Formats: sequence, structure tokens, C-alpha cells
Amino acid sequence: MPRPRVVLVGPPGAGKTTVGEALARRWGVTLRDTDRIVEETQGRSVSDIFVQDGEAAFRALERAAVLEELRIHDGVLALGGGAVMDEDVQRALEGHRVVFLDVGIADASTRIGFDVSRPLLVVNPRASWIRLMNARRPVYEAVASVRVDTAGRGVDEVVAEIVAALGEP
Repeated sequence: MPRPRVVLVGPPGAGKTTVGEALARRWGVTLRDTDRIVEETQGRSVSDIFVQDGEAAFRALERAAVLEELRIHDGVLALGGGAVMDEDVQRALEGHRVVFLDVGIADASTRIGFDVSRPLLVVNPRASWIRLMNARRPVYEAVASVRVDTAGRGVDEVVAEIVAALGEP
């Protein structure tokens, strides 16, 4: 059965998609990003889903996408920042190689700009990001087999650390 070569988790601004693209290129596999999958299947942005249908509806779509991709995808899989908060997702990640891409608020804010495309960060983005990270950090750490700090580091350096930590070429 196929299974992802690696699953990337972490907060908004950690670099999951950017690092995932670089890892996928290095290994000659594809990257699947669950936020993009939800957007493609729904024909609208994550922000629009949040506004029109609510967070619970988005989380149900996200959970379905994650569980399906864990079952069928054999490349690099990047999860949306909040996906790991779902207990079904946590259970499904057991036995997978999960990398927690950690980042501090200074680097995260530079990377994502805390704009309106991040629905949970619209009101007081810095305080919201800190609150989210405080709630999610223990879960990221619990589901991950490897933690890589991306703060102040280039993509190639992060990829090299992941590859070394996983014992991959």
C-alpha cells in the first residue's frame, strides 16, 4: 500500500509547502498539500469556506482530505496548520514519518504577512498566531518523529536536515 514518504506539519509560516516542494523535487515525487486539495475539490479558497460555511465545515473537509491522502499518496504530504488538532488525524498519523517544521513568530510573520487568506489570524494576527501555536505545539510535538526549526534558515538547509534526520538520500 502506498504511504507518504514524509508528512509535514507545523504552524502557518513554518514553510510546509515551500519545504515540501523542495523535498518532492529532491526525491522525484509529488507534493500534495491538504489545503490546496480542499480548495481544488471545493472550487473556492480556505478563507471563503471559513466565511461561508464555518470552521467546522472546513475541518471536516480537511480531515477527509488528510485521511484519504495518508491512504493513497506516496510522495510528500503537507498538512494544513490545524489538521493535527483532529483526533482522527492524530491516530491516522501514527506509524508515519512526520516532521514538525517549527518556527517563531518573527519568521512566520515575515513569511505569511498575517493577511486575510489566513482566516484564524484575521483579528489581532500576532496574538492569534501565538495563541494557536501555544495550543498546537504539544500536538505537533506528539505526532512528529522529527522536529526541524526553520527560523532564519533557507529551504536547502531545512531540506538537508530533514533528509539527514530521516536517513534518506
